[in-house]
Amino acid sequence: MKKKTYMFLWMNVTLLFTAGICLAQIPHGVGGFILGKNISEYKKSIKAETALPIRYMEYLREVEIIKTEDFKSGLICYGTCLNPGQIVRIKLKYADSTKKFYDTLFERFKKRFGKPSEWRGDSFHIVIAWKWNFTDAENNHISLILQHNTKDEEEKIGNVVKLTMWNLIEAESLCFEKKENRQAERDLKGIDEDIGSVPLHWDRLIPR
Repeated sequence: MKKKTYMFLWMNVTLLFTAGICLAQIPHGVGGFILGKNISEYKKSIKAETALPIRYMEYLREVEIIKTEDFKSGLICYGTCLNPGQIVRIKLKYADSTKKFYDTLFERFKKRFGKPSEWRGDSFHIVIAWKWNFTDAENNHISLILQHNTKDEEEKIGNVVKLTMWNLIEAESLCFEKKENRQAERDLKGIDEDIGSVPLHWDRLIPR
């Protein structure tokens, strides 16, 4: 009986230890930047004057990083609606742009995070990109992409790492959408009130 009890306890401890290791392997930051943190915590690491809204994603802004020994450039993406300043995506370009460096890095990524979830490069392998998908203990949906590119000018040239927390981006999008809808309702109400307060000139309201 005691032997079975010890065996049961040992299995539980092993499972907890293994789970801890698995959770520890889910990435939340790179290059000193951490998803979910506020961009204001990194004033010394970014070029604040470069911050710009992302086209067609007005609820997000991107700011350039200051060059470091490991990363020659990068963009930090953060929210502007639900949690202003909260980092939702990190995109960094490694200082070493060689394929040899990428191959070494890819093997180290696999060792730490396991085999990638999907291929994100092109069929000709001009752009080599592998993606990992994770869900952490707080149910955050995180993606990690490691990319190598030397020819496609529409993609980042060199070796790039992208780390994204998708549920934070979705929350920012929903927040912005609600605000837009409320503003549209206010604008429409204002138009209705204006129309009701002055005589209607139907010739100006009907297409001709």
